[in-house]
Amino acid sequence: MSGSSRSPGGRRPGGEHEPGGVAFRDDAGDEAEHEAEPEPRRAAPAAAQLRVGWRKLTLLPVVLIAVLLATWLWFRQADLDALSRNALSNGQVTKALWQHVQLTVISTFFVLIIAIPLGILLTRRMFRKATPVAMAFANMGQATPAIGLLALLVIWLGIGRRAALIGIIIYAVLPVLSNTIAGLKANDPTLLEAARGIGMSPLGVLTRVELPLAVPLILAGVRTALVLNVGTATLATFGGGGGLGVLITTGITSQRMPVLVLGSILTVALALLVDWLASLAELLLRPRGLEVGT
Repeated sequence: MSGSSRSPGGRRPGGEHEPGGVAFRDDAGDEAEHEAEPEPRRAAPAAAQLRVGWRKLTLLPVVLIAVLLATWLWFRQADLDALSRNALSNGQVTKALWQHVQLTVISTFFVLIIAIPLGILLTRRMFRKATPVAMAFANMGQATPAIGLLALLVIWLGIGRRAALIGIIIYAVLPVLSNTIAGLKANDPTLLEAARGIGMSPLGVLTRVELPLAVPLILAGVRTALVLNVGTATLATFGGGGGLGVLITTGITSQRMPVLVLGSILTVALALLVDWLASLAELLLRPRGLEVGT
């Protein structure tokens, strides 16, 4: 027919038919053709975010190695007097660093086994009324000046590492406890109801749904507590707990700048290294289903 439209070569466009000599167009055919066309692939933002995270994680160790190498080269050519040499010789630096690491690791371990179970307990229906009281005590522990808290503990327990560890633990409980409670409370109630609806026990809902969803916030609190513990552990020297604070106080009291600089640089480097390890743990332990764009 003259009114029909044909493509070159006598073929009709897709979706157009001619039943009974009358041409008409089938829009459903076009829709099917459009649906069959594959959409262009979009770049996954989660993968891009992961690459950025790994780049940041590889940058900090390089900077730390450069700073420590520069410090070592400076000390090799530094003119130290007898008092500075005595403060830095006979393995005193290694001993102080190892004591500082021990204080940080032990205090963080006790913070975790106290704050995370307590945070879980305070989000259960039976113990929710006790949450304000527990948070008030945790806030008091961190609001108290660390040196004053350590002095009170030394008066009570005597000089030694035990008083220093208890002071560090009390000072670092708050971020882990508050983040655990916030992470568990932020869970979507419909997901919890769905888990109960398929027959999961309360313990199963907690371990397989609630805690995995709260992992990012809990890890952020642990990261904060770690950095706090490294900084607070420098005060352990005033209670006889050792650590890098020994070098810092020796440098200040004897007015020996090399000793003070070395103690300060090692403390800062240890804090940055601990923060880097915690950020690495955040990246590796974050549940894959919580990544953006998945």
